[in-house]
Amino acid sequence: MSVRVEKVFQLRCEVQTYAWGKRGTSSEVASLIQSADPSFSIDEEQTYAELWMGTHPRGASVIAKTNTSLEQWISQNPECLGSKVMERFSGKLPFLFKVLSVNISLSIQAHPNKALAEELHRRDAAHYADSNHKPEMAIALSAFEGLCGFRPAAEIAEHLQTTAELQAVVGTDNVTSFVQAVHGSSGALSTAVSLQQCFAALMQCPRETVREKLASLESRLQTDAASQPPAARLFLRLYKQFPGDVGCFAIFFLNHMKLKPGEAMFLGPNVPHAYLYGDCIECMACSDNTVRAGLTPKFIDVPTLCAMLDYRCRTVDENKFTPVQQGGAGGAGVSVYDPAVPDFSVLRVELAAGEMDYTLPLVDSASILLTVQGEADAYSGSLGEEPIYVTRGTVLFISAG
Repeated sequence: MSVRVEKVFQLRCEVQTYAWGKRGTSSEVASLIQSADPSFSIDEEQTYAELWMGTHPRGASVIAKTNTSLEQWISQNPECLGSKVMERFSGKLPFLFKVLSVNISLSIQAHPNKALAEELHRRDAAHYADSNHKPEMAIALSAFEGLCGFRPAAEIAEHLQTTAELQAVVGTDNVTSFVQAVHGSSGALSTAVSLQQCFAALMQCPRETVREKLASLESRLQTDAASQPPAARLFLRLYKQFPGDVGCFAIFFLNHMKLKPGEAMFLGPNVPHAYLYGDCIECMACSDNTVRAGLTPKFIDVPTLCAMLDYRCRTVDENKFTPVQQGGAGGAGVSVYDPAVPDFSVLRVELAAGEMDYTLPLVDSASILLTVQGEADAYSGSLGEEPIYVTRGTVLFISAG
């Protein structure tokens, strides 16, 4: 007897209520859930931080019809992943898809490459729970703010020279060395080496000194807060959230990213970053490996962090990830976010006004589809004549092919 296996089905997905999330109806996460499920009641006092779509054990999705875990179903039907993915990732879904609604800044952090992830897990499994890398892609759904990568060297040099409190924690000799490197002085260290010395000095500065200098800078900037330049205003904002935290100084080293809907940043291995505010789609390799630098009460591994970071200096625009634009069937606009990692890529499909039909391209890998606007009936050969009604917030799993 043969049993027909559905290749496309609706998922029910896990919500994470972390304290940094947006509250109530201001959260895109909560709004998406309620749009797909009107019986879902939003608590205006509750934070709704993340919607997880995938098989991660801390927030695994389930099949809506049967309440079967997606992980279990994939293990019983591994061909759904496609032959290449099934072989390369040992029958596991290699990515985790998320929606984030950020109200309070997340920690400044970086993720190790695969080789370092394996070493950290072997050495300290308590803090590095698995051996996988964790590349991430963030695509803005609303105006979205984050930190990503080191600023252009000239900007960092200006902050070091004009912010006495920052200079005090980094050290005058380190500042002088970095400025000489930026100006290409004879015999100077390379910019990257000198920048690493400055950042390491900041991270290794005694906590009491950091707290004292942060408080001094906050007091000085508050006397004329409205007229301060952007970096100083960001400092004041983050200081309110994390007073005394070394991450408040780190923002003078890192690019302040402001993304419009559809714009993205790819967070590759060893790139320092943080999410500050707004709503975004995030796709990542399945891993929890994070090395933190600040804006957090959690464990900070300073030696590993300072040794692993990518100290190349880039502009804001250089840190944005530009998707490839493709013309879809029927005039649809298709943006392909395809970073140089094997774990995932993201397609953003926008139908033209009045367009009634669209056929998703066949791909040799499993996909998860999230509808963020509009409504439609979804048809598949595996569904027979029964369509799935999709609307804002609907999440579908689509098998390979």
